Amino acid sequence: MRRFVKTTEMTLLVICVVFFVGLVIASHGDLLSANSLRVLLQFLAVPVLIGLAQMVVLAVGQLNLAVGAVGGFAAAAMGVMMADHGVPVPLALLFGFLLATAAGLANGLLVVLTRINGFIVTLATMTVLLGVQYRLVGTRTVDAYPAGLKSFGSHALFGVLPLIFLVALAVAGLLALMLRRTVPGRQLLASGGNPIAARLSGISNDRSVILAHTLSGAILGVAAILTVASSPGVNKSIGGDWLLPSFAAPIIGGALLTGGSAVVLGTVLAAFIVRFVDTARAEFSLEPSWVNFVVGAVVLGSVVLGQVRTRRQQRRTVVKAPDAAVAGGVS
Repeated sequence: MRRFVKTTEMTLLVICVVFFVGLVIASHGDLLSANSLRVLLQFLAVPVLIGLAQMVVLAVGQLNLAVGAVGGFAAAAMGVMMADHGVPVPLALLFGFLLATAAGLANGLLVVLTRINGFIVTLATMTVLLGVQYRLVGTRTVDAYPAGLKSFGSHALFGVLPLIFLVALAVAGLLALMLRRTVPGRQLLASGGNPIAARLSGISNDRSVILAHTLSGAILGVAAILTVASSPGVNKSIGGDWLLPSFAAPIIGGALLTGGSAVVLGTVLAAFIVRFVDTARAEFSLEPSWVNFVVGAVVLGSVVLGQVRTRRQQRRTVVKAPDAAVAGGVS
């Protein structure tokens, strides 16, 4: 508990509580109504997932610019299969999930086989998938799929907890467990933290990169399912606004751009903060551009603070090393 109090997650938790209390006061208590809480949490499910999808790639020191394209392409494929071809809902959702996972796997394989930076590879796959998404839906909105799926997207336990939000939390829990408690997860973090040391320890950095991108695709497949379930329909713009939130959540949550960190809880809390910013904009009738401005400024500040923290740790390490050597010589 003492260690947790000093962490970034604790800071984010305090900010979330302060932000929420402030919004409750500003809304004169309306935010505490069951409907308001349900809407707040319902629109948090996908941001949490896309943040986790980016975080797992950042953990190996990579970037994924195709977050929105993978999710949008998978969502469009699901909608078209159900609406245009009468494919049963479970089969269409499974196929869309597998498409997103395969897209993530392809990104990882391309990075490893070509030795090209993931930034370039995912930029290329993003462009390709956006073209495929437009080819699937064109300028129309696909919404003629079973009402049962849409009811799942809007259903909430006790009228407050949306099922899709609980699914997002379950994915976060499973990802945290995988990264912290399994051998592949620990190897993935080791590859991101120090690739040279990981290779000397017998860990395949290439396998970790492929695993990270595949996990990212799988998480985006879940995000696509929740998007289809909770949206009135799917069109060419689905996923188009996912890129900034996907970076904002993990970076604000404490993820290092150099890799080696798994900040699942921090990513979830940061997604709450971004959502609170959007809620505050609606409450005070501000321009939508203010959300991007505030989120961008917070991301920039988080990166700068992360760099400062890293440099301080490096200086402490350099200072401690000579002291340890002197102590060893004296003994």
